[in-house]
Amino acid sequence: MDLNVNGARLQVEADPAMPLLWVLRDLLQLTGTKYGCGIAACGACTVRIDGQAVRSCVMPVGSVAGQAVQTIEGLGTAARPHPLQVAWIAEQVPQCGYCQSGMLMAAAALLQHKPKPSDADINEAMTNICRCGTYQRVRAAIRRASGAKA
Repeated sequence: MDLNVNGARLQVEADPAMPLLWVLRDLLQLTGTKYGCGIAACGACTVRIDGQAVRSCVMPVGSVAGQAVQTIEGLGTAARPHPLQVAWIAEQVPQCGYCQSGMLMAAAALLQHKPKPSDADINEAMTNICRCGTYQRVRAAIRRASGAKA
């Protein structure tokens, strides 16, 4: 099966029903996307497919053929971080950090579609669960990355 992951065309041997999460982690060694709940409730596995935030633990890999898949590894680089990554550090968002890749991918999808989101927009889009409870810092980081005053 042909996949487009982080801008690279890749060939993988996988059952089309296999969840995208396991293709990313186990077959492609892109381990930044995390397994959390396995039922699309927590958001730790969030990636972007054609710009939309998607829970990869329940997304069959066969359904993403021909679409652009972006994982946390494709969001930014150490030399050129994404504005959200810069804001995440500035606002000291992470505590344990486990949910952060999914949070960042959901936030990136939000900013792609609403570059200047309101707090209500952020609340609606950010349905990821953070056991550390850093939601206020997540909101501040998204506002910082959008250029809005926190």
